[in-house]
Amino acid sequence: MSRHVAIVTDSTAYLPPQTMELHGITAVPLTVVLGNQALEEGTEISARSLAQALQKRRAVTTSRPSPETFAATYRATAEAGATGIVSLHLSSEFSGTYDAAVLAAREAPVPVRVVDTGMVAMALGFCALAAAEAVDAGGSLDEAVAAAEKRAAGTSAFFYVDTLDYLRRGGRIGAAQALFGSALAVKPLLQLEGGRIELKEKVRTASKAIARLEEIAAERAGTGRVDIAVHHLAAPERASVLAERLRERVPNLGELHVSEVGAVIGAHTGPGLLGAVISPR
Repeated sequence: MSRHVAIVTDSTAYLPPQTMELHGITAVPLTVVLGNQALEEGTEISARSLAQALQKRRAVTTSRPSPETFAATYRATAEAGATGIVSLHLSSEFSGTYDAAVLAAREAPVPVRVVDTGMVAMALGFCALAAAEAVDAGGSLDEAVAAAEKRAAGTSAFFYVDTLDYLRRGGRIGAAQALFGSALAVKPLLQLEGGRIELKEKVRTASKAIARLEEIAAERAGTGRVDIAVHHLAAPERASVLAERLRERVPNLGELHVSEVGAVIGAHTGPGLLGAVISPR
């Protein structure tokens, strides 16, 4: 089905493929560099392969899509019938993806609104869904952008990592640097705040940290209509238990997504990641 406004995001949104197909959402892939190999997220490297590489302490870095890649995506989208494009991306604090999209948008054959959502993973995915649903309801370019920005403003993301080492190596932890002196003595709970990863709480053990993550997610969900995503990397049992506990505790739950993060986010968090994204409707 041709849509007058097309939705483009990037591969860190981690939307289910069937959801993207249903709403006509296009994802531009980021790249994982493993040794001397540059591999596209989602098609050329799996989360499992990434986790194994990290566990073997292989060198892993990530890189943004090029402006040329975005330009080709925008051209193809316009040729498919779109008269405008909303391009929604992970926080510019984490990646140059937003900047690359802005450069490409200047030369696009149709108007392109590029949005730094300040989000990542399904926190970004829910923003893309909100924009797509606005378009499906007949909304304009501006209305799709407004829907995405409203969803971003209400969405929260919290997560647990086994170690801060991967975040430290990638320079992604902001204020959580205060933990370094005692990193071995605590298990950190982190949150997405202002487009950055910030320390929320220090907890003494992994089991207590995961229990606290559940408490925080349930409190944030409240009693209004809310969608939730549970993410993990190489920790499917943890994710399954957390998802079922939230299903029991959240009274007005809409969609509940459970998924393993892709290689780009996994490269910066490491195996053992467990996250909860809370996104009110």
